[in-house]
Amino acid sequence: MSPTLAPSTTELNNWSIITVTGPDATDFLQNQLTNSVKSIKPIDLGELALAHTQNRFAGYCSAKGRLMSSFWITRRNTKNEAGEDIPEYQLLISSDLAQTLSKRLSMFVLRSKVKVIDQSNHYKVYGSLDVDSSNTAQLQKISAAGVRVSELPTVQVDGINYQRYLLTCTVEQETLLKEIQSNNVSAAINTWNWLEVQSGIPRITQSTYEQFVPQMINMESLKGIDFQKGCYPGQEVVARSQYRGTIKRRLQIGHLNANHEVAIGAEIFHSEDPQQPCGMVVLSAHHPSIEQRIDIQAECKLEALETGSVHLGSVNGPTIQFASLPYPLIEI
Repeated sequence: MSPTLAPSTTELNNWSIITVTGPDATDFLQNQLTNSVKSIKPIDLGELALAHTQNRFAGYCSAKGRLMSSFWITRRNTKNEAGEDIPEYQLLISSDLAQTLSKRLSMFVLRSKVKVIDQSNHYKVYGSLDVDSSNTAQLQKISAAGVRVSELPTVQVDGINYQRYLLTCTVEQETLLKEIQSNNVSAAINTWNWLEVQSGIPRITQSTYEQFVPQMINMESLKGIDFQKGCYPGQEVVARSQYRGTIKRRLQIGHLNANHEVAIGAEIFHSEDPQQPCGMVVLSAHHPSIEQRIDIQAECKLEALETGSVHLGSVNGPTIQFASLPYPLIEI
């Protein structure tokens, strides 16, 4: 069993923010993303954005249905000069894709009253880990001061429920979070990354850009796709993959023994097919208490899990031991 992980708060340099604002922002995003934004409930000051209802998982695909990014999205309303509510959406995304996605979305604004801005230089993203909701009051206080606090799905490890929150603030507001930042920053970051792996919820980075159709990394089982919302880039490919039973690859979680980092995008190989990779590493992190153990998320052919063994880098590489996913897969 793993020791209980202590609550912590730390800056996440591998996350960034894109804002999408304007009177037409809702309709614009509705036509671009894999998930619906119309039913996202706006959050108020002092309120925590609840996972899935106010903080929604979604992706952006190429015309071929390949994911160019994945992110969590929240909404807060602002007022214009006439006193009307104007939606402001925040997309929390891998920092190495923020500029790429903001430029891509901006290409389709055309005459819509929408502004798409990469806020990497103006906003900071922090991760806050809680156990048994002991920090809820503190998080509500931070939210009341203007920091957006977005809940992620709970991760259970050895019977302990860990609550995770993404905190976004302007550079000027950052002093509020510096006051509660963990002293051991490197340990806090590794713990956050490890729990992200254990959650089974993928995050697309530059190394996995356009590598996967959403179902290959379980997005339909993670409430990241709305099959009723209508058209968006790649929608026909995504729908065909779902309803014609062509999902032959899935995201898995596992671990291996290694004394080095495991790169995102590294290929994995099946023992009986050394020439062709059977999948790819999506995320990786060191185990917080077991030396030389690396936990990973990996997209993998389902048939590779039936017999033989799967290895990192080549059939001579470290053996990957797979574990059960923390959620059921939706099968059509």
